[in-house]
Amino acid sequence: MCVCVMQPLPGPLLSFGVALVTFLPGGFCGSLSHSLCYFYLQLSEARQHLPQFFIRSYLDEQPIARFDRLTRKMEPLVPWMEEAEKKMFLSPEWVFRIDLRKLSQRDHHAGVLHTWQVTWGCELREDGSKGGFFHYGYDGMDFISFNKENLTWVTAQPQAQKFKQKWEDHPKLSEKMKVFLEKTCIEWLQTYLLYRKKVLEMIEPPVGKVTHKVIDDSLEVLICQAFGFYPKEIQVTWMRDGEACKILPGNVAPNSDGTYYVWLSIAIDPKERNRFQCHMEHKGLQEPLILAFKEEPGERQDKSISFHQY
Repeated sequence: MCVCVMQPLPGPLLSFGVALVTFLPGGFCGSLSHSLCYFYLQLSEARQHLPQFFIRSYLDEQPIARFDRLTRKMEPLVPWMEEAEKKMFLSPEWVFRIDLRKLSQRDHHAGVLHTWQVTWGCELREDGSKGGFFHYGYDGMDFISFNKENLTWVTAQPQAQKFKQKWEDHPKLSEKMKVFLEKTCIEWLQTYLLYRKKVLEMIEPPVGKVTHKVIDDSLEVLICQAFGFYPKEIQVTWMRDGEACKILPGNVAPNSDGTYYVWLSIAIDPKERNRFQCHMEHKGLQEPLILAFKEEPGERQDKSISFHQY
């Protein structure tokens, strides 16, 4: 099971980043299937330099849009989102309901800033099955989440029990929530995939590079890096005397322009450095890209780094 990957928050919101990542459910973003995820953060009160609402959406791990407080619309973070429908999100007023705000008001203490966090989204798996989730957190801790299979709310804190009772007293609300996650959200996901595909139908081969880091006289780390490639699928392998000794585990990360990057390191004895090569295989390459680290004269003194391609 994978966890949705949250990118660093901008500026002052960095201090609230942990409030988002501590309660994210696993198994959606970051998997081999396609996923659409939304992250919401609301502060209990307005503070200087801090937006009271913060929203960011992700498509297959990649941040694609954020909420603009002035326009009250989702603004694009990637070029292909310029033409996409920017109304595909739930308004903060709907997500952070009045009864939720009352809890922050009741817990209010002078100088204490409370945070509500929400993560919701859906997944379209390779076998055609669908998944969806809606999860609340309060002050960085699990609070209450929606179980769409039996249309119930699962509490993680005693304070959440009254919300569970109130929301389950209105079964139509839970039914609408299930339809939204299994139908509407999936439609949004498919729409975004089409927009992205139109722009990224081109194939971008990886740019390869090998660097190293000296640990001591008997140990160093070789780092094989691939930049700016699309599509996402790539195989990076460290070879020792022509035999695979370490293969990329799949931790490919997105760039802001829609391409991807990845790196794979291996610890070696510096005396055996010439026995290691990095092999890259990608749809954009006519043949595997083979790289090895080559120490230039004088590197021990000036620490310069280079790479050699075969």
